[in-house]
Amino acid sequence: MKFTVADLLDQVPDEGSLEIAKLEKILRLTNRSEKQSLGLAVQGLTKLGILDLTSDGTLCRGSADDLVEARLRCSSKGFCFAIRDDGGDDIYIRDHQLNHAWNGDRVLVRLTREGGRRRSPEGGVQCILERTTTSLLAAVEQQEERVIAVPLDDRLLASIELCTEDATHAEKPVGMAVAEVVLDRYPIAQFPARGHVARSLPLDGGSSADRELMLTKANLHQRPAPPRASFKAPSTKKREDLSEQPSLMISGWQAEGAPTLPAVHVIPHEGGTRLWIHTPAVAERLSPGNSYDQWLLNQSESLCLGGHWVPLLSSALAKASSFSVGDVQDAVSLRLDIDVDGGWRDWEFCLSRVRPVAEVNADAFHALESRKPKSRAVPAALKSIKDQIGQLETLIFCATKLHESDRKDGRIELDLRRAQSDDLGDLNRVSPDGDGQNWSTPLNTSCPNSVLSVLIRHAHRVWEEHSRQLGLPAILLDAPPADDAALNDVAKAAVALDVPLELDEDGAPTPSELSLALANSDSSHVLNLQLRQALPESLYRVAIMNRESVPEPSEEASIESNEDQVNHEPDSNDAEGSSNQALQPIAPWCCPTLHQADVINQQVLCSLLNDGKDRPNVRQKNKVKLGEKGVAASISWPLFTASQEQKILDMIRERTVQKLNSRRRQVEELKRDVLAMTKARSAEPMLDQQQTGVISGVQSYGFFVEIAPSMVEGLVHVSSLNDDWYEYRSRQNRLVGRRSRRVYQLGDAVEVKVLKVDVLRNQIDLEVVPASAPVSDDPLPVAVSEE
Repeated sequence: MKFTVADLLDQVPDEGSLEIAKLEKILRLTNRSEKQSLGLAVQGLTKLGILDLTSDGTLCRGSADDLVEARLRCSSKGFCFAIRDDGGDDIYIRDHQLNHAWNGDRVLVRLTREGGRRRSPEGGVQCILERTTTSLLAAVEQQEERVIAVPLDDRLLASIELCTEDATHAEKPVGMAVAEVVLDRYPIAQFPARGHVARSLPLDGGSSADRELMLTKANLHQRPAPPRASFKAPSTKKREDLSEQPSLMISGWQAEGAPTLPAVHVIPHEGGTRLWIHTPAVAERLSPGNSYDQWLLNQSESLCLGGHWVPLLSSALAKASSFSVGDVQDAVSLRLDIDVDGGWRDWEFCLSRVRPVAEVNADAFHALESRKPKSRAVPAALKSIKDQIGQLETLIFCATKLHESDRKDGRIELDLRRAQSDDLGDLNRVSPDGDGQNWSTPLNTSCPNSVLSVLIRHAHRVWEEHSRQLGLPAILLDAPPADDAALNDVAKAAVALDVPLELDEDGAPTPSELSLALANSDSSHVLNLQLRQALPESLYRVAIMNRESVPEPSEEASIESNEDQVNHEPDSNDAEGSSNQALQPIAPWCCPTLHQADVINQQVLCSLLNDGKDRPNVRQKNKVKLGEKGVAASISWPLFTASQEQKILDMIRERTVQKLNSRRRQVEELKRDVLAMTKARSAEPMLDQQQTGVISGVQSYGFFVEIAPSMVEGLVHVSSLNDDWYEYRSRQNRLVGRRSRRVYQLGDAVEVKVLKVDVLRNQIDLEVVPASAPVSDDPLPVAVSEE
């Protein structure tokens, strides 16, 4: 179909009705077959009670309120769960209740059995809202007279029928190539899925071929060309001229075509620092709702593939908005005053014009880090920016204080070793926005992106607080709380490795307590890997407009003068500026060249600064600065007209956030696959060789070993440990031999031999090289292994 069920439902209002003819026009259905498909979809949704079709041919929402919207997640063993959008318990879906839904599909589920204390609720898929898989990698097989494609992703629990012309792909040697199969028809009733081979992809074509393999696997290889569009010129009316300010472009990436990052400027101020962050003015150049805006939403993310970038913005928009040294450019800026302890003293958002004076790269940061104190000699890497060395030192001081403040406020910090591989390029570097995760890596003052990530994180938190005070909608990025059972497992593993850890009465440590306890441990790396797996991924969500949360103005005056606002001293509550900031969600806006969510939040910010009412009426002379801290307390009038407010609400909708999250998951999975494939390639020369590694995970079926410096991870299956019968001790994260009492425990060094490398499935098989392993002092258990 030309549309998905989700597209259809997105057009039907929650209240009121929609004519079928108007819906056909919105979905751009022109020919007869497309309109027949719409009729069939409406008929099915009506039977399910999701829609009601009135006698005059209009659609309205139905009465079915027992359906749960969710995303399907399947395992290779056939277990499927519906992950609810509302954060409720995952719903177990038995195979006969899947109704041909596949892993990753968005579905509507009806509960068939309530959950219990130790049992997940169960349900059945009633409707597939949106298919995730449109093409896939597969092995082509000839089975008698049938030609089928077997997906390489074993979470897709189906095979695809191919036409007889595709039989030639089954003749290719196993392990030499795989096929990209495009779905022509999804399975329905007794009819299986059908497709055709689009192309054959080699497995030995080098790094560019591997990159294409991973893009195809993630279904991100087909990027439509951007539609023709004329971009608007940013408004000059309310812009501050900051072109005399010596701002710096921070460049932490090295690959050609890497996106433009924010520019910064910092000076000492009242014992602390005054920081400016200038981000490219992307949002002001766009027309919300047009074809280019929709194209941008469909892309949602820029893609880093190591030494190659697939940008989010079209080349025309990127060129129009990017910063360059010596050129005046429009920007959206934040001034943030920071005290000596890293707290927020004051802030102001504004539209600006800036002229960066220098670009500072990794070499300059490294040279400054290694420079001797009070040395008068200027290293070669710093000579081109020698006039800005003082500002660079102040910038590092500012980032250090903010980082220390984050740690005091409970920010989770994980020190994870990175793979040493040139093929990973920019993918192996710290992201300047921390990838929006609810944890961060330790501050590295010799790494430009590490320094920038601290500044950007606080800028995102400032906009979250400012927009919340004004009751503005925003797209937030945060993660749900970690599961206590998973955190307890990490704590038990840490205690087994003699990490001093104090537990509360409930025995459930917080993630920040764990990260602090693990920081100085000899086994910090493997324990941090365990903790990272216990932390949920961050996702986008909507914060709706809520004027009720805005503080009421005082009766004495509905507006303060600019002078009064400038001289306003923070009270005791304000002094806690950044208290608990590390535990709050962020509203990203600083990286519109990386993420569409930042573009949308920047559109709301620019709407506030360009169109927001800064006084109750034109007769009032005094105006407020809508970007200043605490301005909400001075406002007793609507910020926008009804039409302006509706335009803002149209930018931030649940359906938009669903698309952003779907693409975010795709991109995160692509990054993991590229990283895993690069590591697997580095393991191919190790075949049949002995390597020294560290046990990074222990399960009942074996243990994982990580081999430096590529940090490749392989599995030693318990069946290969044929010298004894090994029992799994989950509390201590170890396998113990019954007879020999030999121990394989998390964090132990072990000698292994690489047996097999499967680069497509990211599977590396290892076996232990016979050696003297530690012996357990624990008494042998009477019962069978602890689960």
